[in-house]
Amino acid sequence: MIQPLHVFWFRRDLRLEDNAGLFYALKNGQAVLPVFIFDEDILNKLPSKKDARLYFIHQSLAELKKELNELGSDLLVKVGKPLEVWKEINQDFNISSLRFNHDYEPYAIKRDEEVQSFFESKGVSVQSYKDQCVFEKNEVVKDDGKPYTVFTPYSKKWKAKLNEYYLKSYPSESLKNNFFKTSQIFDFPSIEQLGFEKTEVDFPAKIVASKIISDYGTNRDFPAIAGTSKLGIHFRFGTISIREKARKAISLSEVYLNELIWRDFYMQILWHFPHVVNGPFKPNYSLIEWRNNNAEFEKWKNGETGYPIVDAGMRELKETGFMHNRVRMIVASFLSKHLLIDWRWGEAWFAEKLLDFELSSNNGGWQWAAGCGTDAAPYFRVFNPTLQTEKFDKNAVYIKKWVPEITKGKYLTPIVNHDFARKRCLEVYKKALSPS
Repeated sequence: MIQPLHVFWFRRDLRLEDNAGLFYALKNGQAVLPVFIFDEDILNKLPSKKDARLYFIHQSLAELKKELNELGSDLLVKVGKPLEVWKEINQDFNISSLRFNHDYEPYAIKRDEEVQSFFESKGVSVQSYKDQCVFEKNEVVKDDGKPYTVFTPYSKKWKAKLNEYYLKSYPSESLKNNFFKTSQIFDFPSIEQLGFEKTEVDFPAKIVASKIISDYGTNRDFPAIAGTSKLGIHFRFGTISIREKARKAISLSEVYLNELIWRDFYMQILWHFPHVVNGPFKPNYSLIEWRNNNAEFEKWKNGETGYPIVDAGMRELKETGFMHNRVRMIVASFLSKHLLIDWRWGEAWFAEKLLDFELSSNNGGWQWAAGCGTDAAPYFRVFNPTLQTEKFDKNAVYIKKWVPEITKGKYLTPIVNHDFARKRCLEVYKKALSPS
């Protein structure tokens, strides 16, 4: 008789410590087989063979595999369409239960439902858990049970509801002896075998100095200062615990805690209003007549708009996979309002380039900038790149780093005049949003 096993499916939770679903799998008594699947449906849509995020996942899995090998266990890594892969694994092992952590994106929800349906048809217990956010789904709603669509009241309810229970650690690391023991080392596909290439990107560290968090409220808006944690990629793939970081934020910086709340906020928006993936949260904004000039879009992507703060941000993104949050707002406003290019074009470019790309936050941020989302910047607020520079990069330290030619005293002619662009934007938005 083949040994019955619990199985834990790693996805956006690539760590052994404080992992909710893994904890519940390990505490059930039977040995636990850890599994990760490189999803071909996702891999095939990646536009570049040098995708830094995929390489980050690959490196994180190599670390997990090493940790598990040291425990006398291993990580089973497969490549394919998840449902088909699970059917194969189910033939090779005697699976008694499957455990994993929630995902809130529409594709993931559909995938998980298919896998759950398959296993339950085979009499296998399937259970999933909350792990990548503090509050999810319907946990923070209005008194009438409806979801919040404005951040400030949501954050107040979030903080009022918070207690030790929601921030407790799941001591999965204390149950490491419960992993499936094997002397056989499973194959681990190289990045090249996956059809991709290594990248030279320097990934941000998991550990951040407490001073960065405690000074976050003072420094976060200035791109020339190393004032942000850059932990986004670790939150995205679960190489760190959201609960641990929230506990630290509570003691060090309410402003930083608010950023974690924004993350929860956008996740519950995606959960309650999945239509935001393809269109504006506010339906009447679908009537905006975008100019969608391809040549101007290319200049924006390449950091050649003639607005130094915009160009610095776009060049930083292209070279490093990161862009400072204040600059993200400036470049997003510029694309959607100065150039009247559909915010979804910019959202897709960020999705391709950002190391910390997260569908809910990226979508929420772009809709905020374009004025069509929840809790959005009103359409008549058009960021002035020059004033933003004077306020947040007065000495052009950040700009000179990414646009060094500006020190020569001559730079590109702006792609569009700010006053003209603002007037044009207001007219186009007003036409679309005015009742006929």
